Parts: sequence; C-alpha cells; structure tokens
Amino acid sequence: MEEAGGGPARRARAVRPVLVVAVVFAAGTAIRLGGLESGFLLVPLVSFTPYFAVAALVALAFAVRARSRAAVAILLAVCLCLTWLVAPRAVADAAPAEGRPLRLLTANLNGGRGDAQAVVDLVRELDVDVFSVQELTWAARERLRAAGLRELLPYEVSHPMPRGPEGSGIYARHPLRERSGLFRPVGHRMPVAQVALPGGAAVEVVVVHPVAPVPWTVDEWEAGIASLPPAPSDGPPRVLAGDFNATLDHAAFRRLLDTGYTDAAAATGRGLSMTWPARRFPPLVAISHVLTDGRADAVATRVHAVPGSDHHALFADLRVR
Repeated sequence: MEEAGGGPARRARAVRPVLVVAVVFAAGTAIRLGGLESGFLLVPLVSFTPYFAVAALVALAFAVRARSRAAVAILLAVCLCLTWLVAPRAVADAAPAEGRPLRLLTANLNGGRGDAQAVVDLVRELDVDVFSVQELTWAARERLRAAGLRELLPYEVSHPMPRGPEGSGIYARHPLRERSGLFRPVGHRMPVAQVALPGGAAVEVVVVHPVAPVPWTVDEWEAGIASLPPAPSDGPPRVLAGDFNATLDHAAFRRLLDTGYTDAAAATGRGLSMTWPARRFPPLVAISHVLTDGRADAVATRVHAVPGSDHHALFADLRVR
C-alpha cells in the first residue's frame, strides 16, 4: 500500500540527503560568518568561499526540486548570507578618488623563477612608481637589473636570499628611505620604506609575505598576519602590498582590515580576480593584495600573468591624499 499510495517513505528517503547537505552548508556558512576557521583543514578551505557560494545555489536548486521545505529554507538563508559576503567584491566604490597618483605593482617571483624581462616589461607598460617583490633571490635581483629595472625604478631597498621564498624588496621611481622598527615580521623578510612622492609627504610601503598556512605552519601564518602594522591615524600614509597568503574570507585578514585598511581590488570591483596558483590552470584564490589606509584610494586594479611564477602580479593605481 505504501508504494501504491505514492511512496511517502521513498520520498522521505530522497529528502533526507538534501536536508543533510543543507545542514552542512549552514555549518560552513556559520564558520565563515563567525570567523571560526582554525587548523590545517579549515584555514585553507575558507579560501574557497566564493565557490562555496556557487555550490550553495546549486544545492538550493536540488532542494527545490526535492520539495524539501526545511532544506529550501536553510539553503535560502545560506545563499543570502554568502551573497552578502561575496557580492560586494565585484562592485566598485563609486566615490571619486583624489590625490597624488601612486602606481604600484606587487609580484611574487616563485623562488626567483619569475621571468625578469616580463616583470620589467610590465613595470614599463604600466608606468609603475613602486614595485613590491616577494621571493626575491640574489640571482633574480641580478636578472631584474640586467633586464633594465634600475633604469625605470632607480631606487631600491632589497633583502634577497640565496634561494627560496624568504627574500623581498621595494623598487621605486622616487627616493626611498628604509624604515626599521615599525613591526617585527613573522614569516619571510618584509622590508618597509618611505617613498618620497612629489607634491607632499612621503608614503610608507610595507612588503608583505607571511608564511603559507600549510599544515605545519598555520599558527605561524596567523601570527604573521597579526604582526602586520595596523592602519595609522597619523604620520605618513601607509600601503601594505604583497602576498598575504590570505583571502578576504580569512578572519585573520579581516581583523587587519578592521584596523582601518581598504583592499584595493575589492574597492575597485575586482575582489574576485584570483592570483594563485597560476601555472597550468587558472588561479583559484586571491591571496595577493594592496591595502591602503584612510588617506589613499584605488581607482583601478588589474592582475597580470608572470611567466615562470605561480602567482599573478597585482597592479593598483592609487590616489594618495
């Protein structure tokens, strides 16, 4: 009789997995909303929140088809929350930006393997004022010089290393003055320099490169983000630029933003422009950032491929008030 009567037991069996999926999506959304990710599994996974949002829409469609009111209600709430979290990254700030131009490029050279000539060509094409470089080796620094970087950006504060990801540097069109004591870096080398922009006070640029949150370094990664200097209320305007190994969905990164920084890519509607990994497939997550304090705004940002590197370079056209 049960089968002949339309099979309510069968329908219940079909609805149950959809409801379980809805609960899983609700739990994942709660973790993201509450900044509850921790450990070697959840910290990397939260990077994929934009894809999680798309998957939630697909799950909602299945819940509607399965006619599970509870699952539909849960997933509708999930989709609304995730849209609220992710969608603003694709909407540019309409406020006009005024001030002195500062055209900044940041690139991770993948242990010095990034193509030096391609990088210098980007600096020339984009008319860059300041270049923030991570994973700078001694050999890569010499290749950049040979490719003509010094002619374009004659001022340099660099701390290269023989090999690996530890080295970093700043190159500029205008005079640089290295600054020490601003913060104690946790992770790779993160030099700080004041750039003497024409027409006003200097701008402080921090090269950012904490360690990646792989299973054995998650605590060090979080400490590295926490060690970065907060947005200042006085003194020179400050810009943080580099490979943060963090996305807009990481609670540690959002705590840094909450001190008064703005993410340049998100402010220009390009917050979903992914930067890593960029080898055989399109990059999946956005971990390179340019952050400005309240005295600078971004008018445009773009990502650019760098042959030989597993990171896309990030360009930001800023206006410093």
